[in-house]
Amino acid sequence: MRSIPYLSIVEKVAKMCQEANFELGNDVVEAFRDALKKERSPIGQDVLQDLIENANIASSERIPMCQDTGVSVFIVELGQACFIEGGNIYDAINEGVIKGYEEGYLRHSIVDHPLTREKSETYNTPAIIHIEVCEGAHLTIHMSAKGGGSENMSTLKMMKPSDGKAGVKEFILETVAHAGPNACPPLVVGIGIGGNFERCAYLAKKSLFRPIGHRSDRPEIAALELELMEEMNDLGIGPQGLGGDTTALDVKIEIEPCHIAALPVAVNLNCHASRHKEIRL
Repeated sequence: MRSIPYLSIVEKVAKMCQEANFELGNDVVEAFRDALKKERSPIGQDVLQDLIENANIASSERIPMCQDTGVSVFIVELGQACFIEGGNIYDAINEGVIKGYEEGYLRHSIVDHPLTREKSETYNTPAIIHIEVCEGAHLTIHMSAKGGGSENMSTLKMMKPSDGKAGVKEFILETVAHAGPNACPPLVVGIGIGGNFERCAYLAKKSLFRPIGHRSDRPEIAALELELMEEMNDLGIGPQGLGGDTTALDVKIEIEPCHIAALPVAVNLNCHASRHKEIRL
């Protein structure tokens, strides 16, 4: 067994929360630059240049790239030979979120009660934490600061198997078209196909943790990702919904087996600030 100190997780997570909000990943910034070379709309070009400048200012001045500092979402790969010394992984991550958001002066975006809207007093917790147990003695923590605007425009549909690929594509494209400017394009679009009601939503979320440009390892799904991205960009929504060729920076799809009577599909939209960080302990 390998022992990992509780407090080391707290410190690492606190740093992740701040870095996710201050430092946009190179994959996203490079996607902006690539899009700028192809964008024909003058307004779209201006927006993409502003997004690049915004990312540079956030990084250099250590301030959030967006006022919505998001819900903290974690996917944790926990090795079977790991032991968390001094506490449990859930408490360590939540304590790290509290520390990171408080010390980084990041906005608190969580309410304790979804109906009465009473605000959380614990600095953006509880975090959303998914644990995946794996072999080995390593602990890898993936973190995303997921904004509310794009999350609100995300959808899930229990489709019929007879809807097939054409029906799935139609639903996905309708979701992006309906979102329009409200999800703050250009988007990174995460899609889960298969599993069941809750599993396809998790697959869609999980796909967003892949860096931009990393295709599915299944050739037919990789081809579908590119096909959908091209059709999304043909919608003309453009950067910030002001028109143009860049509606989606990337499309990512995860699939799993499903029931013979079902075809679950979830579409999880991420705004242009696709904030994701990873650490390995």
